[in-house]
Amino acid sequence: RKGQKDCKIHYTEVPDFWGAEQKKAYLKDNPLSRIEFEHIRPDAKYHWLGQTENDWSNFLPVANKDTKSAKSDVLENAIFRLYSLGVVTNRDEWVYDFELQKLEDEVKFLIKSYNKDVSRIKSGEIQNVENDVNYQIKWTRAVKNDLRVGLKYSFDATKIRSALYRPFVTSYLYFDSQLNEMRYQTPSIFPESDTENILIAFDVSDKPFTALASKYLVDLHFNGDSQCLPLYRYENGNRLENITDFALNAFRTHYKNNHISREQIFHYVYAVLHHPAYREKYALNLRQEFPRIPYYDNFKTWADWGKKLLTLHLEFETAKPYKLEVITEKPDTENQEALERLLKGKLKADKDANEIVLDGLTILRGIPNKAWDYKLGNRSALEWVLERYKETTPKDPTIKERFNTYRFRDYKDHGIDLLKRVCTVSLETMKIIQEMPSETI
Repeated sequence: RKGQKDCKIHYTEVPDFWGAEQKKAYLKDNPLSRIEFEHIRPDAKYHWLGQTENDWSNFLPVANKDTKSAKSDVLENAIFRLYSLGVVTNRDEWVYDFELQKLEDEVKFLIKSYNKDVSRIKSGEIQNVENDVNYQIKWTRAVKNDLRVGLKYSFDATKIRSALYRPFVTSYLYFDSQLNEMRYQTPSIFPESDTENILIAFDVSDKPFTALASKYLVDLHFNGDSQCLPLYRYENGNRLENITDFALNAFRTHYKNNHISREQIFHYVYAVLHHPAYREKYALNLRQEFPRIPYYDNFKTWADWGKKLLTLHLEFETAKPYKLEVITEKPDTENQEALERLLKGKLKADKDANEIVLDGLTILRGIPNKAWDYKLGNRSALEWVLERYKETTPKDPTIKERFNTYRFRDYKDHGIDLLKRVCTVSLETMKIIQEMPSETI
């Protein structure tokens, strides 16, 4: 009411799936005087429903635009200076592959086809770039713009990098400004193929919050819409600290310890982002904005947890294989068509039976229940591996026709080995997480 002060809002709800008639019947049978209402108050951002936690604003932001663009260290007010989305190629099937030679063949074919059209446009054969180009390859706005100005491409083997397209499965990426639509700040994180760096990738979305470290380039959808926080950043060939002086001073001042290092802060952040109580309490905040980091008691304990988690997640390829039982049956047919069906990858997780069906002949058994509990979003780490190894039909017609040679059977031994290692990583991750306090302190 206009001019009224001290307004109070009382709230109740009925199940979301109720239809109009059910709601009318409810109101008919339950006069307002008999309904129990909850008195609600807005949070600090004036949200009445879907409220975030008000103490969130007191924590240190992991990153923000002000710090990223700061002209002076004095203007920094976040833990990390540089942050970036993962790589956007807009032609994943052309520039990602498990096989080095196959990736070379795909990229060379693409470049050769593109360069033919460059020659055609220069000779006047192409009148309309939108309609007259060779659509055997994947065109994007940026590549068409290069064609318009007659820019020729050339293959460069040094641009092939190791990358993580999705969690825990390494592949090759042709990392190139011409054939990757958007690279954002990733060249400042991994400027060269032998650059040593690590990053924390996190996701801000409606999905359950995830954070995962990588020592490789990551795709935009590596673990959601991946925002990357690197330990270092590179400018003009020089390696620079990416943990700000602001953060270093803030942590040293709060904990009254001038020996805290930037690397320890990196570890501490990684641990906090894995804290189940933190994720639960601040779930709505984490869906709406970048994480903020509280000061927990016992900094060293948290930093040690973070360091252990980082080692597990960065070195997953060399983790000790968990002793899973591999059950392989001999094919009971000599019919080639039937044999092909048996060898085709199924890659299905049966959590009730604690096993993974790899194909019609092989099953992995003895997967501990706790291994399924380590999740990134809605999938466990093991299920992400299975997803990556599945045989799918390429969407791109040229890749489907010319380069669709992937068969799980060719990677079966490697897949089994990786699943055993990721099983260990999952169990050890859960063991560390369970040591963390059950509340936010």
